[in-house]
Amino acid sequence: MAFHKVPGWLLAPLLCLIAAREAGAADIQKYDFQIAGASGAVQSTLQASAQLAVLNGKGAVSPFALIERAREDVPRLQTALDSFGYYQNQVAITIDGKPLDDPGLAAALDDAPAATVTVRAAVTPGPLYHIGRITLKGTVPEGTADALTIARGNPAVARNILDAQAALLNRLQEDGYALAKVDGPEATADDAAHTIDVVFTLTPGKRVQIGAIGFQGLKEVNQSFARQALGVHTGDLYRPSRIEAARQALVGLGVFSGVNVRAAGKLDAGGRMPLIFDVEERKQHAVTLSGNYSTDLGLGLSVTWSHRNLFGNGEQLNLTAGGTGLGTASAGLGYNLIAQYIQPWFFQEPGQTLEFDLSGVKQQLQAYDQTAQTLAAYVRRKFSPLWSGSAGLSLTHDEVTQQGTDQLYQLIALPVGVNYDSTGNAAALTDPTHGLRANLTLTPTQSLGDSNLLFLPVQISGSTYFDMSGDGRSVLALRALVASILGGSNLSVPPDRRLYAGGSATVRGFAYQSIGPQFPDASPVGAKSVDAATVEWRQRIGEDWGAALFVDAGQASADGAPFSGALRVGAGVGARYYTPIGAVRVDVAAPLNRMRGGNAFEIYIGLGQAF
Repeated sequence: MAFHKVPGWLLAPLLCLIAAREAGAADIQKYDFQIAGASGAVQSTLQASAQLAVLNGKGAVSPFALIERAREDVPRLQTALDSFGYYQNQVAITIDGKPLDDPGLAAALDDAPAATVTVRAAVTPGPLYHIGRITLKGTVPEGTADALTIARGNPAVARNILDAQAALLNRLQEDGYALAKVDGPEATADDAAHTIDVVFTLTPGKRVQIGAIGFQGLKEVNQSFARQALGVHTGDLYRPSRIEAARQALVGLGVFSGVNVRAAGKLDAGGRMPLIFDVEERKQHAVTLSGNYSTDLGLGLSVTWSHRNLFGNGEQLNLTAGGTGLGTASAGLGYNLIAQYIQPWFFQEPGQTLEFDLSGVKQQLQAYDQTAQTLAAYVRRKFSPLWSGSAGLSLTHDEVTQQGTDQLYQLIALPVGVNYDSTGNAAALTDPTHGLRANLTLTPTQSLGDSNLLFLPVQISGSTYFDMSGDGRSVLALRALVASILGGSNLSVPPDRRLYAGGSATVRGFAYQSIGPQFPDASPVGAKSVDAATVEWRQRIGEDWGAALFVDAGQASADGAPFSGALRVGAGVGARYYTPIGAVRVDVAAPLNRMRGGNAFEIYIGLGQAF
């Protein structure tokens, strides 16, 4: 009979297989695993690196398989410690107090009840190594070394060293070396000094310009329109940041659902790097349905039909029809009709749009009845990622009935606004968790017809958000509004242009427009100044649910400046259900100092947060 030696790498799996057949009843369902000797980020990385932790409780494991899992974890944990700069570390794993090389360990586990199995990993990090000499070999263009993100004396953390390699490559590419390479890092340890010397080898190649710029996937969008948005041109120095900005500019046009950019991979005959933008166009048409409900304004429903690319240059046409009414603050049904046209890149300026609006509205409110038609034009401009502004002209034919008196107004307004937004939220219905939003609006208005008056409404509003948990699940949200009308008395200003408080936009718990001066029948008059503030706590619960707790306060004055008049306070609670398009919001609020004729509570249902 011939004998031959079985390789060691094959022996362990065979033993595990034999043990699984002979001792299936002794399989361990779950064991207690702990790591001792580390803390903080090191502990978290060790826990994530150990199969003993990741696979625990995910199925039965035989004693031999558990031992093999522990043996394989020893080098894993050592590698994790190496990555933090502990290169003289030691790792010892025991099972039920016995080391892994104990010849009787498997038999002891086979006889032990499964519930008694304990696995312990004891780590000894050893001395922390620091970075010693840093050497850049090869051709090193001027200024490249300034991009290094590590320095002599820093802890020799592997991730930081790899990040330094990426930073060097990024600097070379940003300087036009499109085909640059950074090899390494080559690391040499000095165990006596506990240092790591690092060498990076740079091969920049030659500086490259952008070659021909092509598009793939264009169908309805004009190539000339897409090309003017890029901001990069053939002959420009190849810089990845500028190329990424060009990709983002295409995304911002609103006509593409996806945009990718790729280099050709090799230089053209002129030594330039061609670029290809792969785009996927959005559907030309869209229909959007929206709705909300509140006990004061009743049910509001609207439908919008949109054409996103009317003439091939990103022009938008939006047609909206909506109906409102059946609430305690409304006296009947109303409608809102809007036709909106938006021309991007107005005067060939990026971030600048021209907008035309034609609207018709009919409202039957406790404060007044109104039927109006408005023609308006606006120029909107984004000055920076944080700042934007607008200026416009509107003409309104305004028929208003208040307290049984019919009045006709012809209004000419020049609205001007400035906005600041540091929340980073591109989508209107996305919950902000940090940052600040602020708005200043001036609307000089000339009223003709039954009233000849020049007046100036001024409004400042803002909201800010504090991420109290660090993960966006617990947010403190604050809101404030101050507005005043300069010129005339409150009764000389058209009723629909007066200022009102109450409702979801100012003080919840009070009916829409109800806060402020009143006629003898308790219907709203309208004010010349208003102020309001909100404190709201928002808490996520699980994946899909959330809750809110809020207090609103505000006041409105017929003749005085803001912060005058009777202060009204409302408080309430809310529930949130989070969907892919935004949170479904249900708020219930009650007035803490109810007004004459006011309701005991108000309910608000809508999509998205209140602010």
